[in-house]
Amino acid sequence: MRIEHVALNVPDPIGFAEWYVKHLGMKVVRQLSEAPFTHFLADEVGRTVLEVYGHTKAPVPDYFSMDPLVLHIAFLTEDLDGEMKRLLAAGATPATEVMTTPANDVMVFLRDPWGITVQLIKRATPLM
Repeated sequence: MRIEHVALNVPDPIGFAEWYVKHLGMKVVRQLSEAPFTHFLADEVGRTVLEVYGHTKAPVPDYFSMDPLVLHIAFLTEDLDGEMKRLLAAGATPATEVMTTPANDVMVFLRDPWGITVQLIKRATPLM
């Protein structure tokens, strides 16, 4: 078996999808033009898919109050500082300082405009 997608209930799935496409290189692979405005977003290599929607049957979590270690979406980058500056200019906000892990990975946590934590990570050694 393999994971097909991970889903998030968000307050503005249309705006979320547009921001992730424009600023994080994702592409819409399927969408609904009526409530709950579900969008399936694939990363640039088509390996990971996020489903975002605005379902009223369940509460939208208060993503701003969540510690980045509870939930985050991680993006690999070779230019962590440049990507961080670009995303901050596009409406992201800082959640942590840039840090280096014991494995020598360099990472930072930002919040997208809806409070969901985006991790930028430059791996010293690829995971896969």
